[in-house]
Amino acid sequence: MDIHLPDGSVIELDASANSFDLAGQIGPGLAKAALLARVNGRIVGLGHPLSEGDSVEILTAKSADALEHMRHSAAHVMAAAVQSLFPGTQFGIGPDIEDGFYYDVAAPRQLSTDDFSAIEARMAEIIADGTAFQRSVVTAAEAREIFNDQHLKLELIEDLPADEVITVYRLGDFVDLCRGPHLPDSSSIVAFKLTKLAGAYWRGDSDREMLQRLYGTAWFSADELKDYLLRIEEAEKRDHRKLGRELGIYMMDERAGVGLPLYLPAGARIIRTMQEWLRRDLYRRGYMEAITPHIYNADIWKISGHYDFYHDNMYFFEIDESEAKDRSKLSEYAVKPMNCPGHVLLYDNELRSYRDLPLRYFEFGTVYRHEMSGVVHGLLRARGFTQDDAHVFCMQEQVVSEVLGMLDLVDHIMSTFGFTYHAEISTRPEKSIGDDSKWENATEYLMEACRLHGLVYDINEGDGAFYGPKIDIKVKDAIGRTWQCSTIQVDFNFPERFNLTYRTADNSEAQPWMLHRAIFGSIERFLGILIEHYAGALPLWLAPVQVAVIPIADRHIDYAEKVIDEITAIGGRAELYDQNEPMRAKIAKAQLAKVPYMLVVGDREADSHSVGVRERVAGDLGAQPLNEFIEIIKGAVL
Repeated sequence: MDIHLPDGSVIELDASANSFDLAGQIGPGLAKAALLARVNGRIVGLGHPLSEGDSVEILTAKSADALEHMRHSAAHVMAAAVQSLFPGTQFGIGPDIEDGFYYDVAAPRQLSTDDFSAIEARMAEIIADGTAFQRSVVTAAEAREIFNDQHLKLELIEDLPADEVITVYRLGDFVDLCRGPHLPDSSSIVAFKLTKLAGAYWRGDSDREMLQRLYGTAWFSADELKDYLLRIEEAEKRDHRKLGRELGIYMMDERAGVGLPLYLPAGARIIRTMQEWLRRDLYRRGYMEAITPHIYNADIWKISGHYDFYHDNMYFFEIDESEAKDRSKLSEYAVKPMNCPGHVLLYDNELRSYRDLPLRYFEFGTVYRHEMSGVVHGLLRARGFTQDDAHVFCMQEQVVSEVLGMLDLVDHIMSTFGFTYHAEISTRPEKSIGDDSKWENATEYLMEACRLHGLVYDINEGDGAFYGPKIDIKVKDAIGRTWQCSTIQVDFNFPERFNLTYRTADNSEAQPWMLHRAIFGSIERFLGILIEHYAGALPLWLAPVQVAVIPIADRHIDYAEKVIDEITAIGGRAELYDQNEPMRAKIAKAQLAKVPYMLVVGDREADSHSVGVRERVAGDLGAQPLNEFIEIIKGAVL
């Protein structure tokens, strides 16, 4: 049979050949390095049988897709080690994830990080043995027999579709219910380390059994592992939860509720500065600001589709709206998880003409979403957060130009903060609403806008919103991590569901298209990312305190206060450090607070109307006339 290779060449193999045979036919070096194969676009194990005309690529450790599958195999190695050390352990699921893998387990006793060294040592033995991954196809009855003592696996088996091909993989004495594929054997897992333990409810349900989630990482070389561990160490230093507390930016208090941040004065100042900076730019771009309620009658969410598609993520409650004491009328309301219905109502408030379009509303709207407590993570994933939300109502032929304007705004904001970024276009999900042809048009409009903007994008199949496709912007921070931030969504469903119209040039009625967009995304999340990106040392224009004024002695406080008055008069943010402490202690305190500038003032500075300037990175910059320093602050004032 003929097999087609990526370079266009064709190799003839026996009819019974598999992917490993192909690797051997190409060359002994490739056969030794081969880990997996991509057959007709699908990644499979090397034992996968080939057919006439198949297009095949042999994957090695150098292949882009090999790492995630190696990590999945590492999860099985870890599970095998746990089973060996802790007989009777119940196993949940064990997928690969970004930078690593995990396995959910219920061991006979609670595991701790003290157990890591023993688990790692057993993993190393399994890897040194080069234990093979053996794949078998089984019936549901056979699977139930294999996992008769694994109640979590039995539940997964019962939930499989009737036509599902059930596969199990054996690694020595460990057997797992798994679709695969896996490496040929464990020897290709070169460098690994267990990283942390966490709690995880079975299948994400807080009413179900609490398991332990054992995390690890794996790489194809020791140097890659070392680099990763250094990045993790740096990330821990930059953790926004730690820095947010130390810098007095925000706090959490479970008396208020899980995932509901409370901003301290420094944090409130940062948030307002971000909002005012963006607000001015949006006005220049033709947007109009709106303010909408935090709650709506549930009927609005039924019309929009959120009641059916987003119900589990929303907070509902009832209000007694009876007009007479002897008659009860309960109405269902919901706290808004999105701002869009309010902007739809604003559009529908009056008759619209094609001359009014595009109509651009924006809002810094606080929303609330029911996130599981186990996934709440500081500002990065909260239950209450504010979006820099906007909705644009336009004619169909204006969609591309409006998306281009949004991409320009994305570029402006991300470049301001020093982020590099890339885009993903997410297509129609399985659960969605709307006409197929409009979905196709909307997706093509997003692609065209990206092409015109020169923005390279990937396709994320099936991850669009239920009402339309979207562009998601992924930014890369100072230590190489990727974050989801901006989103731009095309929506032709809301205007139809709310019966929105406009008068066309020929005096007929047409339906507008609607664009949803958020550039920061969640302001909370963006602030958390910024704190970690800058390691808490925010740029001068955004720092909650831009200048710490430090008098050398009490007699210099009067002059220090005059310095602060001049700074605040031009819109700067300054703080007096007049504590009864040595000057070095005050400087150290300002450094810990990540204040961009420290101004030391004594007799000489008071006499010459100057300041001794220290910068948080460069250190002592020497004396400078106060009016010259004021110009630096002026340049950083919005």
